[in-house]
Amino acid sequence: MPPHQSSTDRRRFLKLLAASPLLPYAGLSPGWTAAISGAPGNRFARGGWIQNDDVIRSAEDAINVMDFEPAARKMLQSAHYAYLATGVDDDATIRRNREGFSRFQFRARRLVDFSTLDMSARLFGVRWDTPIVLCPVGSQKAFYRDGERTTARAARAKGHLMMLSTVSSTAVEAVNEARGEPVWYQLYASPDWTGTRTMIKRVEAAGCPALVFTVDLLAGSNRETLRRAERDETRFCDMCHDPPRVKPMLGGLPVADSPLEARATFTWDYVKRLKDATPMKLLLKGIVTGEDAELAVEHGADGIIVSNHGGRAEASGRSTIEILPEVAAAVDRRIPIILDSGVRRGTDIFKALALGASAVGIGRPYIWGLAAFGQAGVETVLDILRRELELVMRQAGTTSLDAITPASVVSRSQ
Repeated sequence: MPPHQSSTDRRRFLKLLAASPLLPYAGLSPGWTAAISGAPGNRFARGGWIQNDDVIRSAEDAINVMDFEPAARKMLQSAHYAYLATGVDDDATIRRNREGFSRFQFRARRLVDFSTLDMSARLFGVRWDTPIVLCPVGSQKAFYRDGERTTARAARAKGHLMMLSTVSSTAVEAVNEARGEPVWYQLYASPDWTGTRTMIKRVEAAGCPALVFTVDLLAGSNRETLRRAERDETRFCDMCHDPPRVKPMLGGLPVADSPLEARATFTWDYVKRLKDATPMKLLLKGIVTGEDAELAVEHGADGIIVSNHGGRAEASGRSTIEILPEVAAAVDRRIPIILDSGVRRGTDIFKALALGASAVGIGRPYIWGLAAFGQAGVETVLDILRRELELVMRQAGTTSLDAITPASVVSRSQ
């Protein structure tokens, strides 16, 4: 028998063995079998099984939300992907956002009756099926042809709160129609108060119940990854960059691209001005210290979002999950706190809830799903995170969000 035929026959036998229901009784793991058979797409390493970078072909193929990232990258122009992936400087804060979650571990409990599990969250008197929030991401038509409307349909189908960006590629009225109810509106304020007030009154008239004022980009940011990709990008995109095209919510107003020297005039007095201008709830997005959390409460903010813009704001090297206890202590339950930046797992959501968050936001994961598979991708991302959160709640013996407390987690230093 030729050597190559012998090798082929051996691989066929091992693949057949790997598929056999008798495999567990043979004492061989599927990972071990695939590794020695030369099966493509996997490798075995110290500590366990490692999956390769094979790109999933459908949303249903995803095992976790990270599976959507290679699929999204494959679909997008390099500059569009870089816009989504970029951090600041050398992207250290992006990495720290993920690493920070590993500093905390949840405490598993046993023999708790979890036959009834309530994952619902309340924000400003409104009940949501889960505490998972779709954070604002701009220019979503750069990732999928129907952009924000597709995201809104997914949020409607799965019962999730959605926030819309000022630099949305779809008008708030159309997004509200797709969502079936008004979304929360994220504000990039203009130094021109007349322009800002005009926008506020528009979203107020559209029925939006909350205004989310982003404060973490007022000092500017150095997004090197994005700049490198834009320098190398050769494909033209008239969806985002055609000069005559104006974002629907800007209408020519000097909001998102206002110069740094103009943005320098924003102070805490501006928060009070916003608060006085509208009956909408006002949240400040980008609070990362206890001092600023206290000032937010003093100046009338109705809520806080602990965020570093997904690692895109400043190169502080501080993860939001590590910041959260400081902010929660300052707020002392007076107003709700939402955390975002770096959330990829149900365990991440659980840890944030335990450390003081009322809800938890995601950005990149649902955009990966949107770019790769449209509405089905967004819905599957939400399903995976919900399923993972439900699992860890059962494992921790917490049958409602109220049962998730600081005692539910420990830090590595303890």
